[in-house]
Amino acid sequence: MEPKIISSYEERFKAKHTALILIDMQKDLVCDGFICDLAGRDLSATRSVIPKMERLLEAARLNGALVCHVGFWTLPENRSDSGPWLAQRRRSTYSSDKLCIADTEGAEFIDELSPEAGELVIHKHRYSGFKGTDLDMTLRARGIKSIIVTGVSTNVCVESTLRDGFEIGYYAAIVEDATASWDMNLHRATIETVNHRFGVVLQTSDILDFWRFN
Repeated sequence: MEPKIISSYEERFKAKHTALILIDMQKDLVCDGFICDLAGRDLSATRSVIPKMERLLEAARLNGALVCHVGFWTLPENRSDSGPWLAQRRRSTYSSDKLCIADTEGAEFIDELSPEAGELVIHKHRYSGFKGTDLDMTLRARGIKSIIVTGVSTNVCVESTLRDGFEIGYYAAIVEDATASWDMNLHRATIETVNHRFGVVLQTSDILDFWRFN
């Protein structure tokens, strides 16, 4: 029997069964004087999406959408690293295998998007928020059908999380103007890839319009 499809985006991303996922908005990735800045990464695009993410976060809180903060959590002394992971991390563009070490200031979420009491916080050791975490179990326990992903970097952690979410059964959306990469050509490539295969591409204004009627 063919499963029922939620066709309209307004219904598909209704706040009561949707999780807003904010990905990797942490000091090491966003702020001057921390690892990515010191590695030479241009953070202007990353910081440019913060106001849009603030609006989405406020709307999610007001309308009862599940808010989920996902962040890198690298265990000290390479305890969360495998050989292949470490080899690739050390050649990654504008990055480091010391990124977001657990319980350091660099791993903290930025003040503008910091979690409130009771909001879901997921610490991940890989690019996807679903790999090796309890994100899927927690979302299903709360009746979540759809995910809206925001944050950085579009072509790495955002895309990895969205793909995994879609492939295990969630409706998925990426918010084009609330995601960014150090290379916006890679951002645009991910937007196209998502639109063709893994989910829908929305703008912040779309989400705000949907939730205005919840």
